[in-house]
Amino acid sequence: MTLRPSVTDRPLDLPPPYSLVPLREVGDAFAHACRIAGEKGAGTLVWVRRYDLAEFAVVLEPDQPLAEARLAHYVGMNALADTLIVHAPPKKPVLFDWPDALRVDGVMVGGGRLGWPDGADEDEPPPWMVFAGMIRTSAVRAGEPGTRPQFGGLDELGFQEIDSGDIVSSFARHLMVGFHEWGEDGFSGCGRRWLDRLDIGKGPPPRLAENGDLLIGEGKRRALAPALASPSWLDPATGAPWL
Repeated sequence: MTLRPSVTDRPLDLPPPYSLVPLREVGDAFAHACRIAGEKGAGTLVWVRRYDLAEFAVVLEPDQPLAEARLAHYVGMNALADTLIVHAPPKKPVLFDWPDALRVDGVMVGGGRLGWPDGADEDEPPPWMVFAGMIRTSAVRAGEPGTRPQFGGLDELGFQEIDSGDIVSSFARHLMVGFHEWGEDGFSGCGRRWLDRLDIGKGPPPRLAENGDLLIGEGKRRALAPALASPSWLDPATGAPWL
Protein backbone atom coordinates (compact mmCIF):
# COMPACT_ATOMS: atom_id res chain seq x y z
CA MET A 1 0.00 0.00 0.00
CA THR A 2 1.52 3.31 -1.05
CA LEU A 3 -0.10 6.37 0.48
CA ARG A 4 0.67 10.05 0.01
CA PRO A 5 1.69 12.56 1.18
CA SER A 6 5.16 12.56 2.78
CA VAL A 7 6.88 15.62 4.17
CA THR A 8 9.36 15.37 1.30
CA ASP A 9 6.69 14.44 -1.28
CA ARG A 10 7.95 10.88 -1.34
CA PRO A 11 5.30 8.15 -0.99
CA LEU A 12 4.60 6.89 2.51
CA ASP A 13 4.90 3.13 2.05
CA LEU A 14 2.79 1.22 4.57
CA PRO A 15 1.98 -2.51 4.73
CA PRO A 16 -1.64 -3.51 3.93
CA PRO A 17 -2.98 -3.73 7.52
CA TYR A 18 -2.52 0.02 7.99
CA SER A 19 -4.85 2.86 7.03
CA LEU A 20 -3.27 6.32 6.97
CA VAL A 21 -4.85 9.42 8.54
CA PRO A 22 -2.57 12.45 7.90
CA LEU A 23 -2.80 15.60 10.02
CA ARG A 24 -1.43 19.08 9.54
CA GLU A 25 1.52 20.34 11.59
CA VAL A 26 -0.63 21.59 14.46
CA GLY A 27 -2.26 18.18 14.95
CA ASP A 28 -1.80 15.84 17.91
CA ALA A 29 -1.43 12.26 16.69
CA PHE A 30 -2.03 10.60 20.05
CA ALA A 31 -5.12 12.63 20.96
CA HIS A 32 -6.60 12.29 17.47
CA ALA A 33 -6.03 8.54 17.36
CA CYS A 34 -7.73 8.14 20.75
CA ARG A 35 -10.73 10.15 19.49
CA ILE A 36 -11.24 8.09 16.32
CA ALA A 37 -10.09 4.68 17.60
CA GLY A 38 -13.59 3.35 18.27
CA GLU A 39 -14.80 4.37 14.81
CA LYS A 40 -11.75 3.63 12.64
CA GLY A 41 -10.49 0.47 14.32
CA ALA A 42 -7.23 -1.45 14.40
CA GLY A 43 -4.48 -0.50 11.99
CA THR A 44 -5.42 3.17 11.74
CA LEU A 45 -2.18 5.13 11.67
CA VAL A 46 -2.34 8.85 12.40
CA TRP A 47 0.63 10.88 11.19
CA VAL A 48 1.38 14.56 11.78
CA ARG A 49 3.17 16.07 8.79
CA ARG A 50 6.12 17.86 10.40
CA TYR A 51 9.73 18.03 9.27
CA ASP A 52 11.24 18.48 12.76
CA LEU A 53 9.29 15.66 14.45
CA ALA A 54 8.23 12.18 13.46
CA GLU A 55 4.90 12.09 15.30
CA PHE A 56 2.46 9.22 14.79
CA ALA A 57 0.00 6.92 16.55
CA VAL A 58 -1.46 3.47 15.81
CA VAL A 59 -4.82 2.11 16.91
CA LEU A 60 -4.74 -1.40 18.40
CA GLU A 61 -7.54 -3.81 19.32
CA PRO A 62 -6.10 -6.28 21.84
CA ASP A 63 -7.58 -9.66 22.69
CA GLN A 64 -6.04 -9.73 26.16
CA PRO A 65 -7.42 -8.15 29.35
CA LEU A 66 -6.16 -4.62 29.85
CA ALA A 67 -3.75 -5.64 32.62
CA GLU A 68 -1.91 -7.86 30.12
CA ALA A 69 -2.58 -5.83 27.00
CA ARG A 70 -0.41 -2.99 28.35
CA LEU A 71 2.58 -5.15 27.42
CA ALA A 72 1.98 -3.71 23.95
CA HIS A 73 3.86 -0.66 25.19
CA TYR A 74 7.09 -2.64 25.23
CA VAL A 75 6.46 -4.01 21.74
CA GLY A 76 5.96 -0.45 20.50
CA MET A 77 9.10 0.79 22.23
CA ASN A 78 11.14 -2.02 20.67
CA ALA A 79 9.77 -1.04 17.27
CA LEU A 80 10.86 2.56 17.83
CA ALA A 81 14.36 1.45 18.82
CA ASP A 82 14.66 -0.99 15.91
CA THR A 83 13.63 1.81 13.55
CA LEU A 84 16.35 4.15 14.80
CA ILE A 85 19.00 1.42 14.81
CA VAL A 86 18.43 0.89 11.08
CA HIS A 87 19.25 4.54 10.40
CA ALA A 88 21.74 5.25 13.21
CA PRO A 89 25.44 5.89 12.61
CA PRO A 90 27.76 3.08 13.75
CA LYS A 91 28.38 2.70 17.47
CA LYS A 92 25.47 4.93 18.49
CA PRO A 93 23.64 2.98 21.23
CA VAL A 94 19.85 3.23 21.34
CA LEU A 95 18.58 2.76 24.90
CA PHE A 96 15.45 3.28 27.03
CA ASP A 97 14.71 5.19 30.19
CA TRP A 98 11.91 3.67 32.25
CA PRO A 99 9.26 3.37 31.01
CA ASP A 100 8.91 5.35 27.81
CA ALA A 101 11.88 7.56 26.85
CA LEU A 102 14.30 6.88 24.01
CA ARG A 103 17.96 7.90 23.99
CA VAL A 104 20.55 7.75 21.23
CA ASP A 105 24.12 7.86 22.53
CA GLY A 106 22.80 9.26 25.81
CA VAL A 107 20.76 12.01 24.16
CA MET A 108 16.99 11.93 24.64
CA VAL A 109 15.31 12.19 21.23
CA GLY A 110 11.71 11.28 22.12
CA GLY A 111 9.73 8.28 23.24
CA GLY A 112 6.48 6.35 23.14
CA ARG A 113 3.19 6.35 25.00
CA LEU A 114 0.20 4.07 25.38
CA GLY A 115 -3.44 5.06 25.88
CA TRP A 116 -6.74 3.25 26.46
CA PRO A 117 -10.33 4.29 27.29
CA ASP A 118 -10.95 5.89 30.66
CA GLY A 119 -12.61 3.52 33.08
CA ALA A 120 -11.66 0.36 31.15
CA ASP A 121 -11.89 -2.83 33.21
CA GLU A 122 -8.48 -4.29 34.06
CA ASP A 123 -9.86 -7.81 33.65
CA GLU A 124 -11.49 -7.28 30.24
CA PRO A 125 -10.03 -6.55 26.79
CA PRO A 126 -10.31 -2.80 26.14
CA PRO A 127 -12.23 -1.80 23.00
CA TRP A 128 -9.07 -0.11 21.75
CA MET A 129 -5.59 1.00 22.66
CA VAL A 130 -3.31 3.57 21.02
CA PHE A 131 0.47 3.42 20.87
CA ALA A 132 2.08 6.69 19.83
CA GLY A 133 5.66 7.67 19.10
CA MET A 134 7.41 11.00 18.75
CA ILE A 135 11.02 11.37 17.60
CA ARG A 136 12.82 14.70 17.29
CA THR A 137 14.38 14.58 13.81
CA SER A 138 15.66 18.15 13.84
CA ALA A 139 16.62 20.38 16.75
CA VAL A 140 15.67 23.63 15.04
CA ARG A 141 14.86 26.54 17.36
CA ALA A 142 16.09 24.51 20.32
CA GLY A 143 19.13 26.56 21.30
CA GLU A 144 22.76 25.51 21.34
CA PRO A 145 23.44 21.83 22.17
CA GLY A 146 25.64 22.87 25.09
CA THR A 147 22.65 24.42 26.86
CA ARG A 148 20.70 21.14 26.69
CA PRO A 149 23.33 18.37 26.71
CA GLN A 150 20.87 15.54 27.38
CA PHE A 151 18.19 16.43 24.83
CA GLY A 152 18.48 16.80 21.08
CA GLY A 153 17.52 15.77 17.57
CA LEU A 154 18.66 13.08 15.17
CA ASP A 155 20.33 15.66 12.94
CA GLU A 156 22.79 16.47 15.74
CA LEU A 157 23.65 12.80 16.23
CA GLY A 158 24.88 12.01 12.74
CA PHE A 159 21.69 10.67 11.17
CA GLN A 160 21.83 11.47 7.46
CA GLU A 161 18.89 12.38 5.22
CA ILE A 162 16.26 10.84 7.46
CA ASP A 163 12.69 11.91 6.72
CA SER A 164 9.85 11.57 9.22
CA GLY A 165 7.99 9.50 6.63
CA ASP A 166 10.89 7.03 6.58
CA ILE A 167 10.63 6.65 10.34
CA VAL A 168 6.87 6.07 10.24
CA SER A 169 7.09 3.47 7.46
CA SER A 170 9.92 1.60 9.17
CA PHE A 171 8.19 1.70 12.56
CA ALA A 172 4.98 0.26 11.07
CA ARG A 173 6.87 -2.79 9.81
CA HIS A 174 8.84 -3.35 12.99
CA LEU A 175 5.62 -3.12 15.02
CA MET A 176 4.03 -5.84 12.89
CA VAL A 177 7.05 -8.08 13.45
CA GLY A 178 6.89 -7.51 17.20
CA PHE A 179 3.22 -8.37 17.50
CA HIS A 180 3.71 -11.43 15.28
CA GLU A 181 6.46 -12.66 17.60
CA TRP A 182 4.27 -12.05 20.67
CA GLY A 183 1.42 -14.00 19.10
CA GLU A 184 3.56 -16.91 17.91
CA ASP A 185 6.14 -17.30 20.67
CA GLY A 186 4.76 -15.43 23.66
CA PHE A 187 5.93 -12.16 25.16
CA SER A 188 9.21 -13.29 26.74
CA GLY A 189 11.41 -12.52 23.72
CA CYS A 190 9.92 -9.04 23.31
CA GLY A 191 10.36 -8.39 27.01
CA ARG A 192 13.99 -9.51 27.01
CA ARG A 193 14.88 -7.16 24.16
CA TRP A 194 13.28 -4.22 25.95
CA LEU A 195 15.12 -5.07 29.16
CA ASP A 196 18.43 -5.40 27.28
CA ARG A 197 18.01 -1.78 26.16
CA LEU A 198 16.95 -0.40 29.54
CA ASP A 199 19.47 2.07 30.93
CA ILE A 200 19.01 1.53 34.64
CA GLY A 201 22.58 1.63 35.93
CA LYS A 202 24.30 -0.92 38.15
CA GLY A 203 22.49 -3.53 40.19
CA PRO A 204 20.67 -6.82 39.73
CA PRO A 205 19.10 -7.46 36.32
CA PRO A 206 15.54 -6.10 36.19
CA ARG A 207 12.53 -8.20 35.24
CA LEU A 208 9.02 -7.57 33.97
CA ALA A 209 5.95 -8.76 35.84
CA GLU A 210 3.03 -10.33 33.98
CA ASN A 211 1.23 -6.97 33.99
CA GLY A 212 4.29 -5.07 32.76
CA ASP A 213 5.47 -3.65 36.09
CA LEU A 214 9.24 -3.38 36.40
CA LEU A 215 10.81 -5.55 39.11
CA ILE A 216 14.23 -4.51 40.42
CA GLY A 217 16.09 -6.61 42.95
CA GLU A 218 14.20 -7.78 45.98
CA GLY A 219 10.92 -6.02 46.67
CA LYS A 220 11.35 -3.03 44.35
CA ARG A 221 8.50 -2.60 41.91
CA ARG A 222 7.67 0.22 39.49
CA ALA A 223 4.06 0.15 38.34
CA LEU A 224 3.56 0.53 34.59
CA ALA A 225 -0.01 1.87 34.39
CA PRO A 226 0.50 5.06 36.46
CA ALA A 227 3.90 5.66 34.86
CA LEU A 228 2.32 5.71 31.40
CA ALA A 229 -0.13 8.39 32.49
CA SER A 230 2.61 11.07 32.47
CA PRO A 231 5.17 10.45 29.70
CA SER A 232 8.62 11.33 31.03
CA TRP A 233 9.90 12.53 27.66
CA LEU A 234 7.22 15.17 27.05
CA ASP A 235 7.47 18.78 28.13
CA PRO A 236 4.06 19.40 29.79
CA ALA A 237 4.19 23.05 28.71
CA THR A 238 4.56 22.32 24.99
CA GLY A 239 3.54 18.68 24.50
CA ALA A 240 6.80 18.11 22.56
CA PRO A 241 9.91 16.15 23.51
CA TRP A 242 12.05 17.94 26.07
CA LEU A 243 14.60 20.28 24.53
